Amino acid sequence: MADILRPLDQLEQTILARKAALDEKSYTAKLLAGGVEKIGSKITEEAAEVVEAAGEPGEAGRQHTIHEAADLAYHLLVMLAARGVTLQEVEAELARRFGVSGLEEKANREK
Repeated sequence: MADILRPLDQLEQTILARKAALDEKSYTAKLLAGGVEKIGSKITEEAAEVVEAAGEPGEAGRQHTIHEAADLAYHLLVMLAARGVTLQEVEAELARRFGVSGLEEKANREK
């Protein structure tokens, strides 16, 4: 039986394939070619759109939030790929933080 990948894992693999191919027709490849600055501006834009959508009322606002959150997740994964960071590494960092107060974790980073 073939391994079934989670959507974020599938997306990460697709982004890495685009990074390797550097296809001029690929939006992902164009973002990667623009580097941290270009990808970062898209992350900032998408994050603002998530917040805006979350403020919209009702089910339409909820669905819009989902759509914008997916856009943000995509752009974040592109940034991670640009920096050579894997989703597995981010998951490991999140797992490390379990059982630690958010306030305590932040205080430890500031030391």
